[in-house]
Amino acid sequence: MTLMRGIICAAALLGASVTATAQDGPWQVRLRAINIAPDESSTVSIGGEARVDNQIMPELDITYFWTEHFSTELILATAQHNVSARGTALGDLSLGDVWVLPPTLTFQYNVNPGGDVRPYVGAGVNYTIFYGDDPGDVGSIKYKDGFGFALQAGVDFQINDDWFFNVDAKRIWLDTDVEINGGAVTADVNLNPWVFGVGFGKRF
Repeated sequence: MTLMRGIICAAALLGASVTATAQDGPWQVRLRAINIAPDESSTVSIGGEARVDNQIMPELDITYFWTEHFSTELILATAQHNVSARGTALGDLSLGDVWVLPPTLTFQYNVNPGGDVRPYVGAGVNYTIFYGDDPGDVGSIKYKDGFGFALQAGVDFQINDDWFFNVDAKRIWLDTDVEINGGAVTADVNLNPWVFGVGFGKRF
């Protein structure tokens, strides 16, 4: 089963579980497939640079509308990224992989809340948690959790009275301090990912 087919099935199950289907209700749920594309830069104590790969993952977000135009969205997703160091004094190193959990809260302005095409923009904060790391070619590796900022823009396209199609883009500014082999090697890594998503949603 492809990721998109899985999202469509999950969205259908979500719709079946919601009994209140009023379009103008205060709650909204979206399920997206997202492409997480780090735009990394780094300073490594032994030279070279850190590299982090792209990942495609599912994302769930929950939105509450305070008014027609203003809403708050909680974005939930986790992804496993492969990490490496290129061009260091020790050559190219695999730093294994790590799971990243960056729950993000954005405050949104909805441009055309009553229309069939509903653009929105948002800004907010996230807290990134690193867990489940595999150190790869090195003995140990530790990532520092931390806060970041986020900007967001997207559009909902109404399909019928209950469902809409969504496209969304986010830019998240976040960095982490990395300690390798107990601090023998250190790195300051700016991840700053772009997150591009498509999916389906329902308001109730």
